[in-house]
Amino acid sequence: MIREKHDGALDDRTSVRLWLRLLTCTTVIEKRLKRRFADQYGITLPRFDVMAALDRHPEGMTMGQLSQALLVSSGNVTGVVQALLREGYVSMAASPTDGRASIARLTEAGRDCFTGLAESHHEWIEAMLAGVPREERVAMYDLLGVLKTSLAADTGEEQP
Repeated sequence: MIREKHDGALDDRTSVRLWLRLLTCTTVIEKRLKRRFADQYGITLPRFDVMAALDRHPEGMTMGQLSQALLVSSGNVTGVVQALLREGYVSMAASPTDGRASIARLTEAGRDCFTGLAESHHEWIEAMLAGVPREERVAMYDLLGVLKTSLAADTGEEQP
């Protein structure tokens, strides 16, 4: 059993407890994915994430677009892209509209590699969530959509 902070008990701090439960689940899934990618493919989760973003954008993405899509700094993305470039999974080309920017794209080898990674990723996630009935997964997905909307509406400014 996965232990949660504050033992997962609900009280008058339901919002904090919910956040901690989300954090616990996310952390466990992320750790398992990192370990499996490293053990079975010798690849890091950030490399998988960059490849996934580029797979969704076959026209390519700038470092800025990648960092925005992955919610990480441009410096972090640049290092990951450089590693994928050295491995032959990514190509770089000058942007036709901005001489200062480069466009990263998956190469054919990168697409082939990503296909295998994505299949394993899907299988691993399915296995981790197998104990949750499909109807409950759909309900959680819908409820997390409500949370996502709430987060988007929060300006982050202090309330008087």
